[in-house]
Amino acid sequence: MGVNKDYKDHLFRMLFATEENKGNILSLYNALTGGNYTNEDDIEITTIDDVIYMGMKNDVSFIVDDRMSLWEQQSSFNPNMPVRGLMYYGKMYDSFTARQAASIYGSTLIKLPTPQYVVFYNGSRKCSAIEKMRLSDAFLTPCKDGEYEWTATVYNLNSEENSSILEACKPLAGYTEVVNRIRERLKPNMSQEDAKQAVDEAVKSCISDGILAEFLTKHRAEVIDVCLTEFDEAKYADTLRNEGRLEGRLEGRSSMIADMLKDGKTPEEISTFCKIPLEEVKKVQEGMLQMA
Repeated sequence: MGVNKDYKDHLFRMLFATEENKGNILSLYNALTGGNYTNEDDIEITTIDDVIYMGMKNDVSFIVDDRMSLWEQQSSFNPNMPVRGLMYYGKMYDSFTARQAASIYGSTLIKLPTPQYVVFYNGSRKCSAIEKMRLSDAFLTPCKDGEYEWTATVYNLNSEENSSILEACKPLAGYTEVVNRIRERLKPNMSQEDAKQAVDEAVKSCISDGILAEFLTKHRAEVIDVCLTEFDEAKYADTLRNEGRLEGRLEGRSSMIADMLKDGKTPEEISTFCKIPLEEVKKVQEGMLQMA
């Protein structure tokens, strides 16, 4: 078993990437933008996962207030976040435009939700409170005129200068405290049983202190599990299937394929771009032809 090095990422997704916790999304969105949105129904979650794009997934993305926000949690420094964000947004904008009445190959301008790309850093490396990471820093030939730029705004959750965000968003403050308490209790080379006990103690202490108490009480076993085991994608898919959620996602994938076919893309292009088996794309195409 051992300690899962990605537990911070999974906890972040549990808190901010589900339909169940749209209230948390709004709370953090308002803290970042100074907004005061309260209607959870305004949120359209657009998070990429392996069910649709094999091998590519982000942490949290959604559309609200005509903005497409993407949030990533990082516990280790990664200078490639701008290019990763560019790739994520390419997928998300492709899905968005495929649902529009106009074609991207037509003469009508398709209006896009404005991007807001944020990275939350909670690792041990000394970092600025807020840092702008730019795609142009990776260019082999410097580009100083600002063309072809893509940025990621990195918030260091360890910095006192960002305490106002934590104060404005209790779920994020709670997440930060849970991670800190787990990190304090986990020691190198702990046995499986000792690691499990350490995580459980951290969770119980947070519940006792009223920190994410309702969430941790409900998901206590799951939180311990994601902290101690590598994330099993096959098991996760089985869980979704048992809950009837995977079928819904696959139906959404079929709808996306149909939209792209209507938009003039070939099955081969869709298969290559979306990393979906060509046979699956052709099956959707055959179904469309039969209904025509």
